[in-house]
Amino acid sequence: MRRKPAKAATKNKKFTPDEYVRVVPLHYPKPELLHPAAASAELTYRNGPLITTAEVFTVFWGKLWESTPSSTDLMQRLTQFFTDILIGPMIDQLAEYEVQSQSIGHSSLIGTTVISADAPTGSVTDSVIQAELEKWIAASTVSKNDQNTLYFIYLDPGVVSIMGGSRSCQNYCGYHDNLEEVYYAVMPYPTCSGCLGGLQTFDAITGTSSHELCEAITDPVPGSGWYDDNNGEIGDISAWNFKTVAGYTVQLEWSNQQGNCV
Repeated sequence: MRRKPAKAATKNKKFTPDEYVRVVPLHYPKPELLHPAAASAELTYRNGPLITTAEVFTVFWGKLWESTPSSTDLMQRLTQFFTDILIGPMIDQLAEYEVQSQSIGHSSLIGTTVISADAPTGSVTDSVIQAELEKWIAASTVSKNDQNTLYFIYLDPGVVSIMGGSRSCQNYCGYHDNLEEVYYAVMPYPTCSGCLGGLQTFDAITGTSSHELCEAITDPVPGSGWYDDNNGEIGDISAWNFKTVAGYTVQLEWSNQQGNCV
């Protein structure tokens, strides 16, 4: 069951209640227009599942990912990003959100693949992505999921993600969601200023990927894990504020214990 959207989000009529809780919002010169002061934030646990030891599987879905040396290099760098970041301090800081019988610990990249079959051109809806993901799992194109599997689906440059009434690069830069017990994130390629945020492409992708990674771990069924009715998920409160971890640009995340984005 979805929780009601943050109060700040209700001012933006482009989002529905289901959409706001799970997206990377667009970058704006004054992000406070989207997010209240962090001091007002407090995530509360809603008794849902957490991803305790995330097993990330990256899917590069499209016909362009292996088309040039630069695209191949980008895939390799993103694969290394997950390999490094999942065993480091960014995951360690999420331990404060452990609950009884659900301890959050170091995670791992369990696989990666390029899929060109039925690759979208122009745009792709969330319902199509869900249907394709089910097919990939059934055909063993990707690893079979368990309670810790998290699929990251990266789209080709120029492909617009459509979720409900919203579109990537117009309303959001990425999102995570669940299809029953299948957890996944969709990461459109950043081609607009609102999703680059003044960063180089790779840094923008690692920044938004870290946003969705931490949100999926702490709130895999959006609104049923750690959530704040006024501010959203752990990454929403600190959106477009970054630090460097293991040489990568990652987003700050909200800490209840420190009362700040860290």
